[in-house]
Amino acid sequence: MMSNKLPNHGLYAITPDNLEAEELYLKVEQALTGGIAILQYRDKTSAEKEKLSRAKVLQKLCLQNAVPLIINDDPHLALACKAQGVHLGQNDGSIETARGLLGENAIIGATCHHDVSLALNAQQQGADYVAFGRFFRSSTKPGKPLATPAILANARKSIRIPIVAIGGITLDNAQPIINAGAGFIAVVEGVFSSKNYLETCKKFSALF
Repeated sequence: MMSNKLPNHGLYAITPDNLEAEELYLKVEQALTGGIAILQYRDKTSAEKEKLSRAKVLQKLCLQNAVPLIINDDPHLALACKAQGVHLGQNDGSIETARGLLGENAIIGATCHHDVSLALNAQQQGADYVAFGRFFRSSTKPGKPLATPAILANARKSIRIPIVAIGGITLDNAQPIINAGAGFIAVVEGVFSSKNYLETCKKFSALF
């Protein structure tokens, strides 16, 4: 049994929508081999039964590679598939409720957009990491990029838990984000739409 402990830093890969199950598993296996630090299962399109089926397979793959599986938005799915934790948006219920459901050892992350006060609040409520973004234009996080490296540098003064950066991050623009204080960079397209995601994951991981 692996421990529900966050790695120190690295690439936080997030699954895209609209992949067939077998393609999803294949790409995740490659990403795990490429050295991702965390996998988040994010699925806005599948039916509940299909989500549970996929989550169980992903959990098995993650356990084999000692990589934590985080479920997006859904603490009950995280519990059902025995994932290591859950990521909560601002409208996905409280950290306290998720903690009560998943237990003291679960990894709970919180979306904080570009607002350090939201991150401080999440930290006080017992979150294990906070996520800032969007840093660049992205199809998964559409709209104007509002987070900046300066926000990360500012957050580092008061945030003691790990910081994740998300939103349009690529190999070309990631380094300043890491230098400003992001312990993890969360990537969807940069990993799963890459022609060679194994190599891409290795290159992202090498940035740390």
